[in-house]
Amino acid sequence: MKGLRGQLLEQEPMARHTSWRVGGPAQRYYKPTDAADLARFIAQLPTDEPITWVGLGSNLLVRDGGIRGSVIATQGALTGLELLDRGQIRAEAGVACAHLARFAVKNGLCGLEFLAGIPGTVGGALRMNAGAFGGETWQRLLRVETLDRQGQMRQRPAEEYQVGYRSVSGPAEEWFLAGVWQLEAGDAESGMARIKTLLEQRAASQPTSQPSCGSVFRNPPGDHAARLIEQCGLKGKRVGGACVSDKHANFIVNTGNARAEEIETLMEQVREQVQRQFGLRLESEVHILGEPK
Repeated sequence: MKGLRGQLLEQEPMARHTSWRVGGPAQRYYKPTDAADLARFIAQLPTDEPITWVGLGSNLLVRDGGIRGSVIATQGALTGLELLDRGQIRAEAGVACAHLARFAVKNGLCGLEFLAGIPGTVGGALRMNAGAFGGETWQRLLRVETLDRQGQMRQRPAEEYQVGYRSVSGPAEEWFLAGVWQLEAGDAESGMARIKTLLEQRAASQPTSQPSCGSVFRNPPGDHAARLIEQCGLKGKRVGGACVSDKHANFIVNTGNARAEEIETLMEQVREQVQRQFGLRLESEVHILGEPK
């Protein structure tokens, strides 16, 4: 490949880059220096090359056999964050959600405080309409910047996408580079106080000190996955090093030596038990990628 300025690694263990701390190697792992460098990299890939984007590696289970093709690492790469005119903020895909929340509040803008409770990056939040504490990523979104397989960058209004609960669909083979939000004026001190309260709620109710992916299953309409799992008596259930959290039933934690296969097996056992008891099949919120070993 010609003209690249980023870091290209081969057979890079994905356990180093996922919040569950599991996962086999990526065939290629590229950390670009900026959007232009990334566009140059993607444009030189074979047209049938599988491409996977990874931010903080939360909400992601990489199987033990690893990922075929190229993994794009946005964390520490696409980190542009700026205040625009008229209460607008632009954030690139590699910006941590919590950082964006604090940036907005410090600049006297409100509406993104909920992002402080999401352990991921802007790119992942845009892709799945991530939400917490009653807020969702696309609620105040004006437009996005995207990159396609030919390395062409575009701007698209939010209205071009179909957005639902933890789902976003739009043009095929385009990836999010950045988003622009329209926010309201607010008091910085009260905004920081709200963020502090949300983080305290998260720490009190979630196993933040153990490796996890965040919520494993989507909440079914009118109910909560955690309630259903807890009613089945599954808190503390284990498969190898994977364990349903005693603190929050919709979290599976790595107790120190879990393999991706064990986590996936435990997910399926939880799903089967809930279906037997309640007649409801839970849908995964976590994205499962790669090949079994």
